[in-house]
Amino acid sequence: MSTVRNPRRLAWKAAAAVGMALTLTLPVHAQTPAGPDRVVYHIDNAALQATKGLRNIRNHLDVAPETEIVVVTHAEGVDFLMEGAKDPKNPNIDYAALVSALKARKVRFEVCEITLKNRNLKREQFSLDAEFTPSGVVRIGRLQAREGFAYIKP
Repeated sequence: MSTVRNPRRLAWKAAAAVGMALTLTLPVHAQTPAGPDRVVYHIDNAALQATKGLRNIRNHLDVAPETEIVVVTHAEGVDFLMEGAKDPKNPNIDYAALVSALKARKVRFEVCEITLKNRNLKREQFSLDAEFTPSGVVRIGRLQAREGFAYIKP
């Protein structure tokens, strides 16, 4: 006696197996929408990205004020966090005031210590609002892979 299989039942089983496989391969943060959004802004060229990035962050927080934001800087991206830094295209833009206003909104600004070493810079040259991280690129990778931060590069 031959067994006739129900094609609909097989289709449902196949769909369930695919769904289960996808669920198991998604990162944990993609499965759990609870809590505020978490975003890392990556700045590696202050002359091209700082003013635009700071404006993006302000607008981001105006629309979604609960967002957790970390700005990670390295290479020439650290320049806007240095004491007295101004926008080279518009010297009326004082970065310290913009950074302090965002820091008051709980944005964290991190400077790569490898950049400090490579460019012979000292921590004392930076705004008090700056924090330091051993490696900017490692920090960005960990924020994305381990802590579920979305990535934005202005």
